[in-house]
Amino acid sequence: MGMLHDVAVVGYGQTRFAENFDMDYFDMVIEATYKALDDARLGPEDVDAGWLGTCYAYSYNTEGNAGTSLAEPLALDIPVTRVSNYCTTGMDAIRNAAFAVGAGECEAALVVGVEKMRDVEPRGSLVAQHVGLGHPLYAKGRSAPGMFALMANRYREVYGNPRKAMTAVAVKNHFNGSLNPLAHFQSRIEPQRVHSSPMIADPLTLYDCCPTTDGAAAVVLMRADAARRHKLNRYAVIKGMGLAVTNGYFSAQFNSSWDFLGFSATREAARKAYAQAGIVSPYKEVDVAECHDCFTITEIINYEDLGFCERGQGTRFVLEGESSLTGKLPVNTSGGLKAQGHPIGASGVRMVGNIYEQLLERCGPRQVNGARTGLAHTLGGPGSVSCVMVLAGA
Repeated sequence: MGMLHDVAVVGYGQTRFAENFDMDYFDMVIEATYKALDDARLGPEDVDAGWLGTCYAYSYNTEGNAGTSLAEPLALDIPVTRVSNYCTTGMDAIRNAAFAVGAGECEAALVVGVEKMRDVEPRGSLVAQHVGLGHPLYAKGRSAPGMFALMANRYREVYGNPRKAMTAVAVKNHFNGSLNPLAHFQSRIEPQRVHSSPMIADPLTLYDCCPTTDGAAAVVLMRADAARRHKLNRYAVIKGMGLAVTNGYFSAQFNSSWDFLGFSATREAARKAYAQAGIVSPYKEVDVAECHDCFTITEIINYEDLGFCERGQGTRFVLEGESSLTGKLPVNTSGGLKAQGHPIGASGVRMVGNIYEQLLERCGPRQVNGARTGLAHTLGGPGSVSCVMVLAGA
């Protein structure tokens, strides 16, 4: 990776991802942070610098616009940087902190991702903001479900109807969420419930779409040699990181090179991360993955873009159980965005934290046997930005 030191994840904590009406932004920051510090057996005084990931500052509440929103509730007197990069926000914050730790700028870093999305009336949601604040031409009539529905229809045209596979993703991720006490949705669903739920954007039904969610997640990063010196014997090392931005936010769907069958940002980010980690065959070398399933079709396409299977084979991958909890390459054992929820700035941090916990064998009934190498992936903006990280157990 070209850094002076190996960088390790040594602590993780999160709030429940839910409609946290009884918690404000600072409450969630404090809970996630102290859980992560306790996990790392460190105190705030041991942290040299902090990174805050919040995507939509001031859209839903009055915090998240700068590093002060992390420093103030924790009474930290250290450098704090705020990161915003659509749905890759949290993972990009980790990436920047890892560079600082790896370069020797600091020994221990705190990264907190947080988003407070539910404290608005229904018509003040992401959809309304997209229409009201978006591009006066390109944003008219555009919504996230509508954009990803285009991809589902394109997939059907080229590779065959993905409906059964999309339903299988929803059922799988809700099953995993039912085993996760911190998930937004903790109930299992049957295929018929997916099929009979309201249509959002054909062919995406309600149960093909992730919820908007409140939540915070935090990780503590440390130089691996410093972790050993602190007698932290169990941690996960970041082996590869890739970030790619391949399109604009409003212009992505007007790029004539885009075939609506995948995301070049994911493929480029994965290429970088795999090269750094020495991954040649992701299907054979990755034991567990958390990927960006904002919609069920997105997870299917991600299988292909991340190299878990060939293009056009994503439907087979899930229908044959390859991505199930007991499959060859379990994906979204947390429940994913679909059941765990999607507080945008927190999701990338949560994904890395979930992989860390898998590598430390702390996931209880969701544990993947023999997990030694894990992957986390985020996609945002809409599909223009992606981050991929590969982690390995120490």
